[in-house]
Amino acid sequence: MVHENKFREELVATAAAIVAKGKGILAADESTGTIGKRFDPIGVQNNEDNRRAYRELLFTAGPDLGKYVGGCILYEETLFQKAANGKPFTDVLKENGVVIGIKVDKGVVPLSGTNGETTTQGLDDLAQRCQKYYDAGARFAKWRCVLKIGANEPSNLSMLENANVLARYASICQANGLVPIVEPEILMDGDHSLERAVEATSLVLAYVYKALADHKVFLEGTLLKPNMVTPGVDCKKTYSAAEIGHATVTALRRGVPPAVPGITFLSGGQSEENATLHLNAINQVPGPKPWALTFSYGRALQASTIKAWAGKTENVKAAQDVLLARAKANSEACQGIYKGDAAGAAGAGESLYVKSYVY
Repeated sequence: MVHENKFREELVATAAAIVAKGKGILAADESTGTIGKRFDPIGVQNNEDNRRAYRELLFTAGPDLGKYVGGCILYEETLFQKAANGKPFTDVLKENGVVIGIKVDKGVVPLSGTNGETTTQGLDDLAQRCQKYYDAGARFAKWRCVLKIGANEPSNLSMLENANVLARYASICQANGLVPIVEPEILMDGDHSLERAVEATSLVLAYVYKALADHKVFLEGTLLKPNMVTPGVDCKKTYSAAEIGHATVTALRRGVPPAVPGITFLSGGQSEENATLHLNAINQVPGPKPWALTFSYGRALQASTIKAWAGKTENVKAAQDVLLARAKANSEACQGIYKGDAAGAAGAGESLYVKSYVY
């Protein structure tokens, strides 16, 4: 007997809205600790007022934000905050046509018996939290698992465990009306070649979609948030954007069913401009690509923005202009029509790589 999910039609509509043509995701779900790391270089104190002021800057960038961004992932604190005028952030975003998302995992923990591999925690009370978030206006969720490439990694244990955790999370989300973004991130750490990255990514995706099938997850009501297939950060060989685009689409064709409506890439520590150029190249690869191929960027949408703001009220408009310029560039890239117009912006070419990135 098939048990129908009462949210099925809503899940399909939500996923479609997030990855509508020319739209991607603004990931503004940095934890309290991580936003502090963003504030330190600009000399801004990490307190609730400053966190709220910065998120307000992002969300009130104007109606153009909704032209380029279909969904915005929030941290739990932000979901319940209000703008200076008393309007809930959820309402501010919805008025611009942006779907509300929420980060629901509780971070990575070591996976015993492996060479520094991890799994992700947070399943225990997830159903209750999903109900609370749905009632607060959220319609999709995000859960990040982290894998790495090494001599014997990703290990069978790591791939099995993380795929199972992602499937369980996805199942719980869908039962409570939230579209799950499934995020198996393979880190850029290492000196592996592009070819090795294709092999590892293809295998990880096979494990993930096997687990999603085992858990009877409704694929039409999900999104995938994978790494782009890139060489390791210490790889001696350089590859073109076209080669990275082709490698990425190759891995996706091998592992992602056409039923999945959209693939929203993480930037994974690439510079703002490289994240945009590679997304553009991915969308220019010839041949079948049955999914929307778009972005779910945190650092690659915000790095220049937060510098332009520097914690000063008088810089808010300038910082919003920077955000919109990057969002527009990525909107064009997810349609394969980006011409490099944003390349000259201050900081656009700076590496955002952080070794063994956690947040």
